[in-house]
Amino acid sequence: MADKPTVVVGGGLAGIAAALRLADAGRRVLLVEKRPRLGGEAFSFSRGDLVIDNGQHVFLRCCTAYQWFLRRIRAQHQVVLQDRLDIPILSPDGRRARLRRTAGVPAPAHLGAALATYGVLGPADRARAVRGALALRVLNPRNRALDDRTLGQYLRAHGQNDATIAALWGIVATATLNLDPDEASLALAAKVFRTGMLDSAPAADVGYAAVPLGRLHDDGAAKALADAGVEVLADHAVREVVPGVAVHLEGPRGAQELASEAVILAVPHHALAAVLPSVAESPAGRATALDSSPIVNVHVVYDRAVTDLPFAAAVNSPVQWFFDRTDSSGLAGTRPGAQYLAVTVSAASGLIDEPSKQLLDRFVPELAQLLPRARGAEVIDAFVTRERRATFRQAAGTWKLRPRTDEGPAGVWLAGAWTDTGWPDTMEGAVRSGVVAAEAAAGLPLDQRTEFG
Repeated sequence: MADKPTVVVGGGLAGIAAALRLADAGRRVLLVEKRPRLGGEAFSFSRGDLVIDNGQHVFLRCCTAYQWFLRRIRAQHQVVLQDRLDIPILSPDGRRARLRRTAGVPAPAHLGAALATYGVLGPADRARAVRGALALRVLNPRNRALDDRTLGQYLRAHGQNDATIAALWGIVATATLNLDPDEASLALAAKVFRTGMLDSAPAADVGYAAVPLGRLHDDGAAKALADAGVEVLADHAVREVVPGVAVHLEGPRGAQELASEAVILAVPHHALAAVLPSVAESPAGRATALDSSPIVNVHVVYDRAVTDLPFAAAVNSPVQWFFDRTDSSGLAGTRPGAQYLAVTVSAASGLIDEPSKQLLDRFVPELAQLLPRARGAEVIDAFVTRERRATFRQAAGTWKLRPRTDEGPAGVWLAGAWTDTGWPDTMEGAVRSGVVAAEAAAGLPLDQRTEFG
């Protein structure tokens, strides 16, 4: 074991995964996080008696790295994973549909019955949707040339119209890519639809936290790191990483300099240049050109239950998705019979600076249009949270801006969902990036590296 530690900068999912993988490989590890908590952008906070997640984060059965992470921090029992894909689709005009796979039927036929009976589209558009699924299934997510086009361009070239894009493909693409289909990278969309929906029947089964994210990604991760012997310096801001390799940081006891064997930099892409000025001299400097895309979350607490659905997507409505967070927030224990729904609006550039009152005045009635029982219910609390830089902007042409983990300055490895993981900016991509960076920094031979599939 080296006398000097490998320093992991950043305590989000990428940094936690990197630190755990390094420790498992027998390395001495020091993790530095500027916040007083772990978990990065997937965290919780208190509001009165409730514990609120900053936003809704989901994973799919195909997200094998994130499920590895859950097992590694012994939190796999704190999530829900569907037995089979089943997404209720609601429309304000009362039409309903379910995007549900048929049990026991292999891909891609597992979605045939759902598309044939997709009630928010007319018969002609359902036939178009089948054509669209077949067109998406021939795409190769590894083909970098796809990144020059948008998903919307490709779908329209293969018979899809505004109705099918908005009521089917956009439901999945906007949520996973945090961008409108007419802007989103076709390469990333191919990854979403091929790996997530069309190549394997169980791949798209939906998973989500059954407890607050802070219990998963802060409490659970902190214990796993401690058990692994990783030293964690929370509430310490890294001022600069200099090749050599030294890390300058600022904490409650003032300035400090750390000598290190290597550094894994697991910070957001927009913080890269500030923490690592020398990145401009390396191939990784191109990542500073990546932009960001926001998410807005509208939280509504009713005095009574207004739906039996654990979650649903919406069409013809500004409400894109909502999730029932009654149990995970603690509301069920403090006010029996009440219900708390969290609305998630991705690709929210047009909403991110809108005042909270205006957002609530719009979204609370829209939610009631989707859920008739909400029309007679009293709203006992409602508020807005914003994720201004929820993801990098996953637009056409961004693949070339995503560096590999080994493209930083000497002695520095990069981690984060914005790196070239081959995946969208998701929890899965973050964990994969951390594991890849750790194994590269540790110099593990190929036969000892993790294969997630």
